[in-house]
Amino acid sequence: MMAAHHQAYSSSSSSGSSYEVFLNFHGKDVRTNFADHLYHALVQNGIKTFRDEEELRKGNEIRPELLPAIQQSRISIPIFSKNYASSRWCLDELTKISECKRAMKQIVLPIFYRVEPRDVRNQKRKYEEAFKEYQMSCDQTTVQKWQNALKEIGKLKGWHSKKDT
Repeated sequence: MMAAHHQAYSSSSSSGSSYEVFLNFHGKDVRTNFADHLYHALVQNGIKTFRDEEELRKGNEIRPELLPAIQQSRISIPIFSKNYASSRWCLDELTKISECKRAMKQIVLPIFYRVEPRDVRNQKRKYEEAFKEYQMSCDQTTVQKWQNALKEIGKLKGWHSKKDT
């Protein structure tokens, strides 16, 4: 099955800067464990995968490179973790992923890494704590976009990892 998926996706995204997969995650929570393992498994199977550490050039602005990378990807994989919502970058990326899902029918495959899917979509526990801070310090339109994206993507069927990998 993996070979069939790989063949279908690689043949359609072989153009210059497009990606087959965009990984969206909170670095402190999963970069050196789960996200690393996933990234290397995808790359070893020939799947062109965007991960900020590998793809962003030193000295370039981050935001102008990230949003087009999301848009140029066939699949986005948000990895929701305990501190995911404390990152404005993650939430901005997730908002773009949500837009691409609706506008371009991008495939979104969420992973719930040691968090409950209902806590993500309903902004409970650590997610709720982060949004209490945002309510006081951020533009409310932006906060609402982040909440809507979490609710939309959090409702998708995904993988639920309850223990360390």
